[in-house]
Amino acid sequence: MSGRHSAPEPQNAERVLEILPVRGIGDVTPGDDLAALIGGAAPWLRDGDVLVVTSKIVSKAEGRLVDVPTGEPERAAAREEVLAAETARPVARRGPTRIVQTHHGFVMAAAGIDASNVDASRLVLLPKDPDASARALRAALRERHGVDVAVIVSDTMGRPWRNGLTDVALGAAGIGPIRDHRGETDPYGNELSITQMAVIDELAGAGELVKGKCDQVPVAVVRGYLAAAEPDDGPGAVALVRDAAQDLFSLGTAEATAAGLLAAATLADGTAPPHAPVDPAAVARAIAAVAAVIAPGTAFTHTTDPEVRQRLAPQAPRGASGLILCRLPAPATPGDLIRLGADLHRLRAALAAEAVASTPLAVPASDDDRPLAALLAV
Repeated sequence: MSGRHSAPEPQNAERVLEILPVRGIGDVTPGDDLAALIGGAAPWLRDGDVLVVTSKIVSKAEGRLVDVPTGEPERAAAREEVLAAETARPVARRGPTRIVQTHHGFVMAAAGIDASNVDASRLVLLPKDPDASARALRAALRERHGVDVAVIVSDTMGRPWRNGLTDVALGAAGIGPIRDHRGETDPYGNELSITQMAVIDELAGAGELVKGKCDQVPVAVVRGYLAAAEPDDGPGAVALVRDAAQDLFSLGTAEATAAGLLAAATLADGTAPPHAPVDPAAVARAIAAVAAVIAPGTAFTHTTDPEVRQRLAPQAPRGASGLILCRLPAPATPGDLIRLGADLHRLRAALAAEAVASTPLAVPASDDDRPLAALLAV
């Protein structure tokens, strides 16, 4: 991210930030005018302030509330229905805890559904479009109160590999979401290539320091970070949502394991294209991985000898660069052959884990005292 939608450079090394609570907003109900409530509680707002607004009061004002029973088990069942509706993709589950991806793209516990600071008969959902909410609030404050601020809509999330929670940005307007350092040079002369700071998340976390969870202070102001808000609203917090295709941790451990087992159970035949030769070390690792669980006496042997490949498997796919020879102790019983089928699939799954595709082949006739029982092209 670059250009005017990138967060601004610090004004100077002596810059001082102030984090100010906005008190006196009170309970927010559906249909309330947030701009009026905030403008009335903070007439001291200045151009360039960053307004950090808890998503819950945005949701309440926008009517993002769901009525649920107060008694169990009806309440739990109703919450499950609401969670299912707010979930685009399940990510992980441990006991009662559900980590899901919302329709916004956020990955968070329980889709951000909240039962705190609200009547027991209701649940609060996330705003439908937090970036649009931030833009609308910014526009209303500018038009009706004559102040041009940046707006961040924040909510609380956990982090992978870290205990504790922190506030992050769900929506933003008037501020670039990322401070992009790529292409800059550090004091040691090294060019930075991957450093992109999620400044709206940092500012959301800073605002939480004065908001708290039980103090009924749902809005904070960070003063001194911006000299002025951006002229337009910018791309919003949606720019921080990582595409699933680029997410290295898109599933929980148990869910990833289950997905891998399912993939192994439905493994298709195939070999690498001719321009991608198979790494013999990868094949050796796969054979070693299953060595302790295959039937005693079964042997898997990898060969890349073109003469052997042509003699034993002239019908091998064009992309095959080698063969795995599968032998059983002689004589083999029908039960041995059934077990070989299971062991062969174990090996194919281990090969797939090494990104090595394989295709089972017909076995040629043999007069050996220990004939081939199966062939794999890799």
